[in-house]
Amino acid sequence: MAIGSTIHQFTVQLSDVDRGVYDELALRVARHPSETAPYMLTRVLAYCLEYEEGIGFSEGVAATDEPAVMIRDLTGALVAWVEVGAPDAARLHTGSMKAERVAIYTHRDPDKVAAPWAGKRIHRAEEVLLHSFEPGFVEKLADAIERRNTATLTRTEGRIYLELNGVAGESDIHTRSAG
Repeated sequence: MAIGSTIHQFTVQLSDVDRGVYDELALRVARHPSETAPYMLTRVLAYCLEYEEGIGFSEGVAATDEPAVMIRDLTGALVAWVEVGAPDAARLHTGSMKAERVAIYTHRDPDKVAAPWAGKRIHRAEEVLLHSFEPGFVEKLADAIERRNTATLTRTEGRIYLELNGVAGESDIHTRSAG
């Protein structure tokens, strides 16, 4: 955790019907002073939507050689490299070389996020998936973030329903290849 980070706690009731994952998550998320609320909420969403055994947060924006979220198997091998925001092509290339699977979650315009990758080398680019949400979805819910948070997140048929501290929103999850 970086000096000056603020700790936020999230208790999330997760019902991922699409993947058959149902759990209550107790997350402690360190928010770096330079990290925006929408970025932090996107990190939390990425964690929840990728949730499986071995998942964990990295040091966040302070981690230069790790993704925002990663999944390791029981041997410690990196299984999934999950970026948040607008990573550059070099990070995606590195992640794709190190992990079996790479995903990006962004609250930004996916066309603008993907544009700088054009013509750049990204290992297995066609397998790297960029996930985005409807415009304004993350920003609206990010305004509801407090130090202690309760949330209910449901995914069904590619759509998510999120209630965060009494504020509700829903969005389709838009997915496309980075290649």
